[in-house]
Amino acid sequence: MLNYTPTPIQEIHDDRLRAAGVSVFVKREDLNHATVSGNKWWKLKYNLVEAGRTGCTTLLTFGGAYSNHIYATAAAARELNYKSIGIIRGEEVLPRNTVLKFAEDQGMELHFVRRDEYRRKSSPEMLADLKARFGAFYLIPEGGSNAFALVGISEFGTLLGTDFDFLCCPIGTGATMAGLIQTFRGTKQILGFTVLKGDEWGEEIEKYNPGYSNWTVIKDYHGGGYAKMPPQFRLFTEEFSKKHFPVENVYSGKLFFGIFDLVCKGYFPMGSKILAVHTGGIHRPERSFERQLNMTLP
Repeated sequence: MLNYTPTPIQEIHDDRLRAAGVSVFVKREDLNHATVSGNKWWKLKYNLVEAGRTGCTTLLTFGGAYSNHIYATAAAARELNYKSIGIIRGEEVLPRNTVLKFAEDQGMELHFVRRDEYRRKSSPEMLADLKARFGAFYLIPEGGSNAFALVGISEFGTLLGTDFDFLCCPIGTGATMAGLIQTFRGTKQILGFTVLKGDEWGEEIEKYNPGYSNWTVIKDYHGGGYAKMPPQFRLFTEEFSKKHFPVENVYSGKLFFGIFDLVCKGYFPMGSKILAVHTGGIHRPERSFERQLNMTLP
């Protein structure tokens, strides 16, 4: 099993929150592992268990050139002595960016495919081609999102307790929110903040949670698309990171921008206790991880 460091729940102290009469706490899951951080640890947990059960020693997965999932899978494979293969969307670009260089340094074999071909990643024909090329492998979907991921996220949800009114998380594939809804089974209000354009998230989450209505997908804070960061978002992220703790531009930055904006607009009733999940995604070396953890834990 991957190493895991227990993480704190940290309160954010800010004049805007005090003025609105609400409190915001953060589950600092970005601190659970130096390189397989946040929700990626939980999404991979039972996929790795299943790979071990089946006797597969090669992991194959998909992602873009800046994918947190590619980064985390490569690191997890290295830690557990698996071989890893990453199918990367788009043309190969040299020199490697920091994410792909890290993945290669962990031993991941990278293969680049055209975007039109990448869109076929779930088709039986492409999977058959990959097996013919690479031999037997354990398939982890893009983003690590499948039924095993939901089991892991739901297990993570049990660590959050129940002392809150609203639970907030970013949405990429939707698996994290779906798993949290399964944890609380119709109780609590769960808000998911999308980080990319699209209208399919409600249907995707509903597929895993038929009958539950205690959740809302908020689509106003994607900033124009995946990894896009308008100036006001970027300024907020930089100021927030200096004042509180590091957040990145793709997931957690948009999450906290959205929470603060909704607070200022009066979305949350006075007296509300909000719990946000920091899902990681900040790539940092081991030493800085340990230093920040020591500074953060009580």
